[in-house]
Amino acid sequence: MAAVPVPRRSPAAYFVLVLLLTVPFLALSALSSSQLLPGLPPAALAVVCPVTAALILEHRRGGRAAAGALLRRSYDFARIRAKGWYVPVLLLHPAVLAVSYLYLRLRGIDVPAIEVSAPALAAMVAVFLVSAVCEELGWSAYAVESLTERWGALGAALIVGAAWAVWHWPALLQAHRPPGWIAWWTLGTLAMRVIMVWLFVNTGMSVFAVALFHMVSNLGWQVFPVHGSYYDEPSVAVVMAVAAVVIVAVWGPRALRRR
Repeated sequence: MAAVPVPRRSPAAYFVLVLLLTVPFLALSALSSSQLLPGLPPAALAVVCPVTAALILEHRRGGRAAAGALLRRSYDFARIRAKGWYVPVLLLHPAVLAVSYLYLRLRGIDVPAIEVSAPALAAMVAVFLVSAVCEELGWSAYAVESLTERWGALGAALIVGAAWAVWHWPALLQAHRPPGWIAWWTLGTLAMRVIMVWLFVNTGMSVFAVALFHMVSNLGWQVFPVHGSYYDEPSVAVVMAVAAVVIVAVWGPRALRRR
């Protein structure tokens, strides 16, 4: 008796489902003027939507086994065979912020020193890591892996990066970000997703690795003086874009990985 073929994943269905699941969080945020953290409206709680959408589709595709396999990717650090990849995972984004900080100082802007207590830092690391895992189980483990075979690593990065950016736009508008700021943020977000896919494919498709990078990026924004109030999106976006272009040029657009 022939085995029943497992249905292919559907990135289009995934993107639509993520957006639909996000609507209640946007409605909640529209009814509240409070913030979870400076610059973070209640709509930020929609971080659970990417993993929820992925679990729904995986369960539909392969039942509890497929959904469970997806969840176990949360701690797939064993996939990172070459431990040297932890260097860009942990330090690339802080390096981008350091360049932005230096640029601000060279412009004569008196940027304060970073001030954050150890307990607050530990709490943010924990919260941002959990939220990053929730996002990357969907964006990376489901969407990027689904798109890479057909569109290549760079194509998958740009498609997922565009969807990821659009998904954030309503929350950014609710946080009263001006259109120019959002435009620069979108450029930086596309570039960051290219970097994240580069890390993803070179760490054995490790969700943990890309979630760690994602966590560091969110943490860097919050601890940048003061709670991100001096955070200069144009300079960050430009440096991030330059880094992404260099990565594509060196590693190649198809796989973002040296053979």
